[in-house]
Amino acid sequence: MQLGVVLKKVAVFGGSGFLGSYVADELSNRGYKVIIVDKMSSSHIRDDQDFIECNIMNLHEINDILKNDIDIVYNFAAIADIEKANSIPITTLQINVIGNANILESCRQHNIKRFIYASSAYAVSNDGSFYGISKHSSEKIIEEYYKRYGLEFTIIRYGSLYGNRTDETNFIYGLLLSALKNGRIEYNGNGDEIREYIHAEDSAKLSVDIIESGDYVNEHIVLTGVEKFKRLEILEMISEIMGNNIDIVNNKDDYVGHYKITPYSFHPTLAKKLVANPYIDLGQGIVDCLKNINDSIQIEI
Repeated sequence: MQLGVVLKKVAVFGGSGFLGSYVADELSNRGYKVIIVDKMSSSHIRDDQDFIECNIMNLHEINDILKNDIDIVYNFAAIADIEKANSIPITTLQINVIGNANILESCRQHNIKRFIYASSAYAVSNDGSFYGISKHSSEKIIEEYYKRYGLEFTIIRYGSLYGNRTDETNFIYGLLLSALKNGRIEYNGNGDEIREYIHAEDSAKLSVDIIESGDYVNEHIVLTGVEKFKRLEILEMISEIMGNNIDIVNNKDDYVGHYKITPYSFHPTLAKKLVANPYIDLGQGIVDCLKNINDSIQIEI
């Protein structure tokens, strides 16, 4: 870094979590001053990153953070697991909508230059139930904050993510954990559902590219993988990687509330798709996740 260069300060709400931690690391790698804001710390926080505990339902706590000359805000803080979110609708709406609105209001009060929101493909889908509704509602509130107050934004609709820093609520991670622990994979659905998986590391790089280009200001961006896979193909890939020693069980009648080929229902808001090039090949990514999970299991033992 050259002398006299002032680092841009970026607050990453939800930066202790799965995708948020990858994005925080990518920001730090590119020379940004990163403040991770979350309800709890994590082992992923680096020495060159600051951590501040915060409850996004408390506007005063958010104000205490954003008053310190923050330039850009990312918000990953949410109930992100769709099944959990739909089982607790009131809490989901409070955290995902009101919590996000609290951050937006604080951004407005403290003249934040750019607000980046982690949305979902379910925001523009008739599937997704309360989770999708919470994301769609937040998108509309963000758009209104720009119209009324000029708070510039980018809304990122993330697709099917996978990576090392998640847990069994993530589809691929859950399959790999079950395969290693039980020699068995159970899946709800018929396997024909199509997804475009993207590694969280690739997604993080694109998420930071967005703030370094003027092309994505006040835009809706879709971040998914490059290749389309049927979920049955994912199961077979995992089985082959593990020597075809995995039992695969399909519970075809238990598949409710998800899409088969596309999450999109008709809405007037158009989003641009951004893809990684180069990107982490799905097979290589799965092997890396398997190694990470296996190492964790050995430590537990």
